[in-house]
Amino acid sequence: MRPHAPAVAADIEGTLIRRGDPGYEDARTGQVWNEVTPRRFPAFLVRAATEADVVHAVTWARDRGLRVSIRSGGHNWSGSPLRDGGLLLDLSGLRQCGIAPAQGTGPPAAMVGPAVTGQDLVAALTPQDLAFPVGHCPTVAVGGFLLSGGLGWNSRAWGASCADVREIRAVTADGRTVTCSDTEHPDLFWAARGAGPGFCAAVTGFRLALHPHPASILTTGLTFPLADAARVTEWAEPIARRLPPYVETAFVLAALGPPTASAPPGPRITVSATAFAASDREARRALEPFADCPFGECAVTRRLPAPVSFAGLHEGAAAIWPPAHRYAADTLWSPESHTSQLTRIADAVARAPSGKSLVLSPVQPVSQDPALLRNMAFAPLGASYLVCYAVWDDPADDQDNARWLRDAVAAVDPRGDGAHYIAETDLETDPARARRSYTPATWDRLQEIKTQWDPENLFHSYLAP
Repeated sequence: MRPHAPAVAADIEGTLIRRGDPGYEDARTGQVWNEVTPRRFPAFLVRAATEADVVHAVTWARDRGLRVSIRSGGHNWSGSPLRDGGLLLDLSGLRQCGIAPAQGTGPPAAMVGPAVTGQDLVAALTPQDLAFPVGHCPTVAVGGFLLSGGLGWNSRAWGASCADVREIRAVTADGRTVTCSDTEHPDLFWAARGAGPGFCAAVTGFRLALHPHPASILTTGLTFPLADAARVTEWAEPIARRLPPYVETAFVLAALGPPTASAPPGPRITVSATAFAASDREARRALEPFADCPFGECAVTRRLPAPVSFAGLHEGAAAIWPPAHRYAADTLWSPESHTSQLTRIADAVARAPSGKSLVLSPVQPVSQDPALLRNMAFAPLGASYLVCYAVWDDPADDQDNARWLRDAVAAVDPRGDGAHYIAETDLETDPARARRSYTPATWDRLQEIKTQWDPENLFHSYLAP
């Protein structure tokens, strides 16, 4: 392939690196935020600087029979963009971010590149008193996040983040640049809102509908020993489901919490609630039920309702998912309650080989309003949802932590036939992992759209074992 490389290098403003070039290994490992870097080796890496670069790279790869994988930037636990051979198209240079005023009765819009992160959007929108359901972790880029559906801040009220995608620009397998929306190429637009890493084109831009910034954001929380998981969830889950949709409630099961005045270090369960309200009074009223825990005296820590910003929420999340660590993750949608699922997985959390590992389980993580689930491949697939993270720092512990993750998920999905969320599921566990992230009808339609738009299978689809 080396003799052909200069042809694309001459056409692009960005960077081309071939396997064997100086700097290749740093570039390859830099494609994965996770410190666990899969041993998969693209033949070429192209870091696009412009949309035209994407067109040139896709066309060049197609003409030479090279398959294409895509990375937007930010997180990817499984290193899905790294594939053997072929061309890895790195879109992390496409970070344009502009705000367009409202037109008529419609909301203001943001025009963003796929590499714009949640913290980038917050920094651009907050001064203009605007907001968007950005990902919980600040360094998540919108490209993969929105393509997978997007479970963002305040999604219980605003809907999956992809519900606010009004238009995309994409480079297709035949080298065309197309605009997709409800009315233009609606099939590709539907797939772009949920297909995740199996999407059959390279998205170079999104037009996002925006929301007025909440007048008040308040957060509160209670932390208990993990041994109290059953009574904590039995008490808090019904409350969370009755609260207004602008209150986001989540359980966090941590393998090791710090010592407090009333408890030694040990595994913990935290119930946290954040209100995104129209006034401070409304936010405080919504959070009042969390002040009346009948066994509140057993809490090892209590956070009284306090104001916080989106940036502050991101700071808290960044502490849960620190950089320069090794990660593995898996998800599960279930028809069962949080009480049932979290009680089952609590023992596994307490036995985690790393004290940094955790389980996150938001109650109703996304709106069930049919209007906010319209025209998208994404759908919530259960009454409860959890995502399990193995987090560690020593490569010598890789096997122990990978085994722990799979054992922990097996505790809540013993038959291995549960539903998953494509953004964070462990795709290498079994070949059906991607398929079980969708309803059967959605999966079939995604395959049909892939066949129509990418008949020669230029773009890599879902990672598999």
